[in-house]
Amino acid sequence: MATYTYPTFPYRGPADLMQGAPQRKPLVVIGAGPVGLAAAIDARLQGLEVLLFDEEDSVSFGSRAVCYAKRALEILDRLGVGDPIVDKGVSWNVGRTFLREEEVYRFNLVPDAGHKRPGMINLQQYHLEEALVRRAEALGVDLRWKYKVVGVQPLDDGARVSIETPDGAFEIDTDWLIVADGARSNVRRQLGLDIEGHVFKDRFLIADVIMKADFPAERWFWFDPPFHPNQSVLLHKQSDNVWRIDFQLGWDADPEEEKKPENILPRVKAMLGDEREFSLEWASIYTFQCRRMKNFRHGRLLFVGDAAHQVSPFGARGANSGFQDTDDLLWKLALVMKGLAPEALLDTYDADRTYAADENIRNSTRSTDFITPKSAVSRLFRNAALELARTQPFARKLVNSGRLSVPAFLVHSALNTPDVDAFEGDMVPGAPLDDAPVRVAGQDGWLLDQLGNRFQLLAFADSVEQMDPALRAQAAALASGAIPVEVVLVTAHAGSAAAGLTVLHDRDGMVDQRLDARPGTCYLLRPDQHVAARWRRFDVVAVRSALARATAQDTASTAAQRPATQAVAA
Repeated sequence: MATYTYPTFPYRGPADLMQGAPQRKPLVVIGAGPVGLAAAIDARLQGLEVLLFDEEDSVSFGSRAVCYAKRALEILDRLGVGDPIVDKGVSWNVGRTFLREEEVYRFNLVPDAGHKRPGMINLQQYHLEEALVRRAEALGVDLRWKYKVVGVQPLDDGARVSIETPDGAFEIDTDWLIVADGARSNVRRQLGLDIEGHVFKDRFLIADVIMKADFPAERWFWFDPPFHPNQSVLLHKQSDNVWRIDFQLGWDADPEEEKKPENILPRVKAMLGDEREFSLEWASIYTFQCRRMKNFRHGRLLFVGDAAHQVSPFGARGANSGFQDTDDLLWKLALVMKGLAPEALLDTYDADRTYAADENIRNSTRSTDFITPKSAVSRLFRNAALELARTQPFARKLVNSGRLSVPAFLVHSALNTPDVDAFEGDMVPGAPLDDAPVRVAGQDGWLLDQLGNRFQLLAFADSVEQMDPALRAQAAALASGAIPVEVVLVTAHAGSAAAGLTVLHDRDGMVDQRLDARPGTCYLLRPDQHVAARWRRFDVVAVRSALARATAQDTASTAAQRPATQAVAA
């Protein structure tokens, strides 16, 4: 019995796009998967007109990506879809790893309190995509279903996109093109763009099983379990009593045979070890790879998500890193398209997100090497680590069943202003800001819900009355600049409002603690909630200089760190 009814989105004919010579649009997105939809939604939040093409007319089939990390949930909050995703999904923080039937390792993704979102939620990709589609529709994204992109021709000032539809073919020009057409990207292949890395010689079976079970909402991973000897198994709970089970099969397994229900059901029954009823909803066989494009920017073509980089599923770094791609890209693209920043700002998208992709690939490769050893020596090490972990605490840190996705700390970004004052903690320039509970206008809330989509200056004071007079005098000027900076006052004590300023009360002292803040401290935040700069006292000249650097107006600093970006030959 299926737990989900797949929607069919309405096809709209292309007559309005086929009039005369190729029309020109400011921004086109190819691919209505999670990352393409996130890009389109973010574009609308930045005030951009956006046209999105997808060759299908529904959401993806099967559960596919299921784990969404805390940082991805915070990005989805900023996009306006966090609540329905978390409400529908299964929240979890704890993961457990077993050798045969004995637990050898356990972790907690969010061990401390004071965060709005859990470490992870599990949710079938089709639920996520449908929520993103509804949000995109509400924001006015021009969604075109059954529009197949069959060619892209780069231009000096954009790209020409060739489209096939049920009502005929046409071409359209665009100033900027975001390519989000997935791991088998037709655009990337058609343009002959490089993608380098490793393909791992192993096969895994995904089985989505419908059953009522009292297993806790945790991630369970087995090495060499008695029900699937000499291999590994991963278990996740999803919504609607659907359980995701991944069985390692080995490279020699026959994919067509292994995905037949008569071969899957005995594996599931052996795992459950009892006579409980269950049914199979979906199954697939996958192999995996860790690789990326050399550059994510090619002239006015910008690659995001799996079109730009791929990792193994162990660690949930695929969709999560894709959301971070669009989080980094869209505010930069918006400033460039509005003429408020030079195109050099988009080179930092390439530099920062290829850096993050390399970090994800390193972690994903290490996890995959542990799960699927490449040699007898590495298998010997892996087995020894697992055996030692049963009794020796030091060895538990060596057990790697998939290091889970974490946010990228862009500490080497050319957009960061280096510290001149001493700070403790993790909120360095380039870090995504930590969340914390606050009170806003007398109501409980969360810090990150008050931030994002524009530049902001977090300024700390004991109370409104004790805020820096220089800051009060400059707040209106900062807010009215060509690139506005909103001043947000964070006070240690609840008190009165301040005219023209957002005031947050640090209810439990966690904002001060996590940002190592004290009265006078200021943090300049980017529209994607990453730290751009921080100081121990307000200095309007320093703030404006850091803003110029964060928007690539400071050409000397950004050019020194800019990678060579090669345009695709037309």
